[in-house]
Amino acid sequence: MRILMISDVYFPRINGVSTSIKSFRDELIAQGHEVILIAPEYPADNKIQYVDDINIMRIKSQQVILDPEDRFMSKKHILNRLHYLKYKQFDVLHIHTPFVAHYAGLKLAKALNIPCVESYHTYFEEYLYQYIPFLPKSWLKGLARKVSRSQCNSVDAVVVPSNAMQEALNGYGVICEKSIIPTGLNINDFKPGNAAEFRREYDIPETQPLLVHIGRVAHEKNIDFLLLMLDLLRYSVPDILLVITGEGPSLSHLQARVKKLKLEKHVRFIGYLSREKELMACYKAGDVFVFSSHTETQGLVLLEAMACGTPVVSLAKMGTVDILKPEKGAIISDDDPQDFAVKVSLVLLNTTMRERMSQEAKEYAATWSTQKMTNKMLTFYQRTVLSHVNKSTLSNKGCVEINQEAS
Repeated sequence: MRILMISDVYFPRINGVSTSIKSFRDELIAQGHEVILIAPEYPADNKIQYVDDINIMRIKSQQVILDPEDRFMSKKHILNRLHYLKYKQFDVLHIHTPFVAHYAGLKLAKALNIPCVESYHTYFEEYLYQYIPFLPKSWLKGLARKVSRSQCNSVDAVVVPSNAMQEALNGYGVICEKSIIPTGLNINDFKPGNAAEFRREYDIPETQPLLVHIGRVAHEKNIDFLLLMLDLLRYSVPDILLVITGEGPSLSHLQARVKKLKLEKHVRFIGYLSREKELMACYKAGDVFVFSSHTETQGLVLLEAMACGTPVVSLAKMGTVDILKPEKGAIISDDDPQDFAVKVSLVLLNTTMRERMSQEAKEYAATWSTQKMTNKMLTFYQRTVLSHVNKSTLSNKGCVEINQEAS
């Protein structure tokens, strides 16, 4: 197949959407399909550089005022590529984000006369008010639902990463076809990574109990909860250390919280890590991966931690329920810092349990293979293309019949 993807975000911007796009795109290309991606151009001084392949189209962009890590692509520059895109004769267009990419994607799909599908990656109902605090929360939640309903019903079909997200869209009144297709993992990507080297680099003693949180340092990740948990845990595990990777809009807030709780000796913020080497080493260095987000549409970082053999203690909210339900390599905590601290302590202080969970985690993560999920996506594309062809045929037939009656 020939697939055109468009997204308002991609590497070097690190987040779950970028990771999901790369996962599916790499596997589709490996299977012999052609995939062109339209994505923003990022400033040359970005902290982590990313080398594109020839089928990534970078579009001139400008900074988003309320979210300086992200970019707004120029719709004009996207549509200027239309002549070349027509030449490629794509089978389907896949939109990954709901901003400029959504509206430009609709125009491209119409001009190219191909079906348009969209992935619903982000639970915007619980996201917007974190970044626009000067507007009423109830108003923003209602706006997110209304926009999501309108956008999803404007495409041929929608991909959702979890049961919880499908139920949410049903509740919004989204009536187009929906298919649950989580992002898979290429297990081979998680074999490298030197835990001992990571600990040496960050001056963490080999035997010091280490908790790891990897992800965007943002309000919706509920990292404040982990700090409250850590404030309790340090009494049973006095030398505990929590490493928080990534950057984001809540970094200064969390640093202030650490000082207020007097947790400076127990928390280390280390910023972005390169995915190819440092990130994997960080996962492997952790004794436990901890996670407390309420708004994940999937929770891919949980699977990544498991693939590295790192036991997980997490809340089970929204999309993470699908991953954590079997509790293989993971323990689900109540939404209570005390209960979370007790369960983390249980794993840290029981070597046999930790080793068993590590093995379970690796075996379980392997069942979420990229190949398996990409095959589901291909079936979804093919079904959508067939439906589009049938609708076009019926529409053309109707036009012929009307013309015949008129004559």
